[in-house]
Amino acid sequence: MSQFPNSFLDSLKSADRSLLPTSLKPIELQQGTVLFETGSEIEKIYFPYGGVVSLVAQLAGGEMIECAMIGRDGLVGGAVALGAVASLFKAIVQISGSAAVIDAERLRSAADKSATLRVMLFRHEQLILAQTQQSAACNAAHTVEARLSRWLLRCRDLQGSDDLKLTQEFLAQMLGVRRTSVSLVATTLQNAGLIRYSRGNIRILDLGRLQAAACECYETVRVQTERLLGRADRR
Repeated sequence: MSQFPNSFLDSLKSADRSLLPTSLKPIELQQGTVLFETGSEIEKIYFPYGGVVSLVAQLAGGEMIECAMIGRDGLVGGAVALGAVASLFKAIVQISGSAAVIDAERLRSAADKSATLRVMLFRHEQLILAQTQQSAACNAAHTVEARLSRWLLRCRDLQGSDDLKLTQEFLAQMLGVRRTSVSLVATTLQNAGLIRYSRGNIRILDLGRLQAAACECYETVRVQTERLLGRADRR
């Protein structure tokens, strides 16, 4: 039986989990909250129980584009426990939810005591790198419709629900496209019966057809997640 609603925490060996629970504190994540900025020192590390956090690259003109998504499968800011000096991304809550938070120094201390915990943290950072590389390829090669379908499926996996509270403006920011483009594609998907969209809410109606509409990147990231984080020995 799962002990934690966060699969990264639950995948740890019992000896590694014992280094953390007394230091974990519950917190609510509100949509739009910035957890840390690019280049800033990471003081807190977040383990989402629900909701989704985007790691985004921000341009000088203020434009943002998503590089990776983290939900109940991972943690936000874990690189600092492996010696990172500052964040390479801006971390922003895209879907509200709950999380556990720990001081960065406490997780760093726990990692110093456990080689197996360091391995799991390193695998998670590999997954973020893999997502970033896949996102770059996806943005360059695939249509907005395929990218939006992929993005909604990934959100569904992390949120554990077919109902997603998202605005078109936020979707456009994360995909790095115009809001009108998102509106047109969302309307197309809705008319085809794949989703239902109302102001600030998207409901996935036909999972199979949405998967068919998505680009290969969705399945690639899903397989990478399973390979890197899904087979931990939890003795």
